Amino acid sequence: MPNGEPPRLQRIAWTVLLAALIPLGGYLQIPIGPVPISLQTFFVLLAGLVLGPVHGALAAALYVGVGVLGLPVFAGGAAGIGVVQGPTGGFLLGFLPMAGVAGLATRAGEDSLDWGRGLFWATAATVLHLAIGVPWLKLVAGLEWAKTLEVGLFPFLPGAVVKILASVAACRLLGETGWLPRR
Repeated sequence: MPNGEPPRLQRIAWTVLLAALIPLGGYLQIPIGPVPISLQTFFVLLAGLVLGPVHGALAAALYVGVGVLGLPVFAGGAAGIGVVQGPTGGFLLGFLPMAGVAGLATRAGEDSLDWGRGLFWATAATVLHLAIGVPWLKLVAGLEWAKTLEVGLFPFLPGAVVKILASVAACRLLGETGWLPRR
């Protein structure tokens, strides 16, 4: 391989695999209002941490793209452009920069993710995701700020902390076992 570049097929396979895991996380959900609690954000963070900023965002884009095209991959099996235009649209579109920012934790040539770097970038990615999704929810649903925060932010914070920790731990485990794609 020239210049130690990762094998292209391996990178593509991981991108497709993580894009496929994101909708699985959407089927594992707790419907609490206009935006359900799901495991999707865990897999989006994992995509960024495992693949880096470009391929992590590409995995998220692949997921959103097939959902817009009509495959029932959004939370609860929803599909179509209408879902992206609805109350959850900001959260869905926010998956792309979320994965990209989480991917900033990766370092070329490293097989393991440092805890501090992983937690920093996964937290920054989650904050960005919420900063996109919450105002979108307010705008589209026509809610007051207090109600928007009540249904679109506060219920998600405890789970966000768990998903940040779990995604960094999972990425570290993949690195320690040699399962990470070469960076």
